Amino acid sequence: MAIFVTQDGSHSVFTEKYGISYHSKYGAVTESAHVFIDAGLRFKAVVQQEIAILEVGFGTGLNAFMTWLEAERRNLHVQYAGIEAYPITAGDAETLNFTAQLDVPNRQTDFMRLHQCAWERNIKLSEHFSLHKKKIRLEAFRTTRRFDLIYFDAFAPQAQPELWTERILGLMYKVLKPEGALVTYCAQGAFKRTLKKVGFEVEGLEGPPGKREMTRGLK
Repeated sequence: MAIFVTQDGSHSVFTEKYGISYHSKYGAVTESAHVFIDAGLRFKAVVQQEIAILEVGFGTGLNAFMTWLEAERRNLHVQYAGIEAYPITAGDAETLNFTAQLDVPNRQTDFMRLHQCAWERNIKLSEHFSLHKKKIRLEAFRTTRRFDLIYFDAFAPQAQPELWTERILGLMYKVLKPEGALVTYCAQGAFKRTLKKVGFEVEGLEGPPGKREMTRGLK
């Protein structure tokens, strides 16, 4: 894996295994804020203060960290579950510049706690944010938990088509609570048709820089 600087100054990671980066080259922080925080977390925070989130693709921990910060700002209580089959190393995480880019340099220790805390356990990181990481492939994921919000941040369909199938998206629909939402950067027509097929009401929203559109699916 190679760390590089995106156009907003924040880091991302390029994986040789899939030939793709973890975030948009137009801005890692910008993309996460637009797709997951604005269209996802803030959308749900209008109607509830306790929010259970499932992230598909924990990756660099950027979405989780920004969610933690936003939970503090809005006095939310977030239970966060993250699925990741191939975690980055703590050494790689240490070099990422997210805390500086988010203007919270004093929170580097907290950012590292996301990567250093135990897997397969629920860890309360603050009064506003708890984390349960699962090291597992999405295809093998099973749970009885139900979530208010899904951050679907898997690698793009051309890189990992097995994660964008009717079976997987049907599972996402199943694990959402009624009135739950799924948000993702992807806006491909075939993907949106599959979302509708498994039961979602689909919204096309303005995309982050570099993308015309993103998607929100509602249950």
